Amino acid sequence: MKSGKKLRGVNLGGWLVLEKWMTPSLFEGLNARDETSWCVELGCEAGMRLQQHWNSFITRADFAWLAEIGINAVRIPVGYWLFAADYPYHNSYGASPHPFVIGGGDVLDQAFDWAEEFGLQIVVDLHAAPGCQNGFDNGGIQDVCEWHTQESYIDYSLETLERLARRYGKRQALHGIEVLNEPRWDIGTELLKRYTRAAYWRIRRHCPAEVAVIFHDGFRSFREYVGFLQPPEHNNVIFDIHRYQCFVQDDIDRDIYRHLQKVICDWKTEADEIIGGLGLPTYVGEWSLGLDAKLAALWAEGPFDHVHTELDDFQFDLACRGYAAAQLAVFEKYLGWFFWSYKTETMPQWSFRDCVERGWLPAKFA
Repeated sequence: MKSGKKLRGVNLGGWLVLEKWMTPSLFEGLNARDETSWCVELGCEAGMRLQQHWNSFITRADFAWLAEIGINAVRIPVGYWLFAADYPYHNSYGASPHPFVIGGGDVLDQAFDWAEEFGLQIVVDLHAAPGCQNGFDNGGIQDVCEWHTQESYIDYSLETLERLARRYGKRQALHGIEVLNEPRWDIGTELLKRYTRAAYWRIRRHCPAEVAVIFHDGFRSFREYVGFLQPPEHNNVIFDIHRYQCFVQDDIDRDIYRHLQKVICDWKTEADEIIGGLGLPTYVGEWSLGLDAKLAALWAEGPFDHVHTELDDFQFDLACRGYAAAQLAVFEKYLGWFFWSYKTETMPQWSFRDCVERGWLPAKFA
């Protein structure tokens, strides 16, 4: 089964779901903060601009490079608008009932061709659901989280998953389908379980057991999912966690030593507990080298040492390499991992290619 192979992968973020911080050039001169408002603001001009982005941001050469260095999988975020303009209306669309640019399905088809050419596996991830499942720009609409409030939004998400399964279920490169990216922590666990269970059977209508069904933890303890979707009734179900140290104040305030300590101690202990206690294999579906600029003090204040307000290039590289190595050492315990993301315009610690080329990540992964 495909699920038995350890995946060492990258996310192709910012490609089929726009995120302003990843591709600021696309948003230059606009008020838009997310793909919904970007399409609404640009109107008929959105199609041409997005086609140009799709055709240039990720290319066949990128798949070739990833395969050459030993990466064996990509996780591709998609939005619910991928295939057709029949999605439910949301008031953020304004006067346009279907503002999104259709045609991303053809781009995803091309990605499957490239993946099969170079021997990569694909996880297709429903990253943005109708009404937005988390309030983040990566969910399609920033500061709105209404996915769980309307059955039409949930039903359309399930329909999108079934369309994905129907279209790609027999493709050699399809490793798995992720049913929903990062649903927010205050959406009830029981609702998420009902949705995930329904998604499992929608996907299984069209995909054999060799295709994994993947679900995110929803920013809650794995213990809430102990006993969930177990064999033999359910096969090849994979749990997804995302691990960062740059979004909450306690992490932002850490120096590099405490960042490393959290990985080596806390995240390693967590890995042992999940592997030993959940009953499902697990991926780290997102991680990065992103840290707050204050990762700074490599040296503590003392009689001989001094606090650095800024790191020199050697110290910064050292911090990045150490943080990368610590995470890889822990995440290799799981069934697989996917760095976020393959490419950004201005943020090298979030750009896998930059991290490899700067020596922060290994030059080979096989």
